[in-house]
Amino acid sequence: MPPAQKKILCIEDDRETAALIAEELLDRGYDVSVAHDGREGLAAILKIMPDLVLSDISMPAMSGFELLERLTALAPRFSKMPFVFLTALTDRDNELKGRQLGADDYVTKPIDFDLLATIITARLNGVARGALWPKAVGLNDREIEVLTWVARGKTSAEIAQILGLTKRTVDFHTDNARTKLGAATRTEAVIKAATGRLIEP
Repeated sequence: MPPAQKKILCIEDDRETAALIAEELLDRGYDVSVAHDGREGLAAILKIMPDLVLSDISMPAMSGFELLERLTALAPRFSKMPFVFLTALTDRDNELKGRQLGADDYVTKPIDFDLLATIITARLNGVARGALWPKAVGLNDREIEVLTWVARGKTSAEIAQILGLTKRTVDFHTDNARTKLGAATRTEAVIKAATGRLIEP
């Protein structure tokens, strides 16, 4: 059972889906609020300060991506709040974009409620753990800087120009960061670093 009444905000423009999610989470002991578009969701986040946000991506007025961008810009204190995207968009580009913006997880529709509950529990428990993880990885400032530019879609040559380094030095820092993060590719390193809040793309 989840701890007493953690607040979850579900932002979903399909009212039937929203009602279904709310009912399921209420049954599991959560205090659930619902909003039906990004703007309403943003207002609700600022008002109720939820412990976790579930948000659809494709919504009228403001998409889930725009909401997360706006929220991070508006109130850095929310960067520690778990943010989980609900989406029918299963392609990799959207997942990458969401993670670069700082999303913690993805749940694809139709929703597997057992999986959703597991993710919510892990994320609510993981908020405190998140602060320990960056220290354990130990990326240095230059590695963080290089990965941040990789996350913004820049090539090694472009990053070298921006930072006044050689391309070889940029690749060296990228490889070091990749090794420390236990990632097979640059993309995976960026996802891990963004998820662990080591970089702010």
